[in-house]
Amino acid sequence: MDELITRIATSAGIEPGIARKSAGMIFSFLRNEGPKDEIDALFAAVPGSAEAADAAAGEDAGGAFAGAMGGGLMGLAGRLTGLGLGMGEMQTIGRQVFAYMREKAGDERVGQIVSAIPGLGQFL
Repeated sequence: MDELITRIATSAGIEPGIARKSAGMIFSFLRNEGPKDEIDALFAAVPGSAEAADAAAGEDAGGAFAGAMGGGLMGLAGRLTGLGLGMGEMQTIGRQVFAYMREKAGDERVGQIVSAIPGLGQFL
């Protein structure tokens, strides 16, 4: 996971702590929105992804911000905006996370997940 965080921080020009939180939010989003069996297999193939999702969910659990933003892609975008990220940074982060997942879990598995989540493909 440290490799991914470094890649995100460098490519998006953000602090490593924000990179870690943003990656966790994306993994948490995938857990909530993606097909369970595929996500379980993805998390097994990508070291640290389940822990990152747990950490992000724990930070957001029960918070007023979580309820106000809702779910889906708009909810994820709202949470990332709450970290001070702009749309360009969000896209860079998303591309880095998905490139990393493809390296670890393969194009086919990641493709199945992307196609199962409405609207996700247009942002990658």
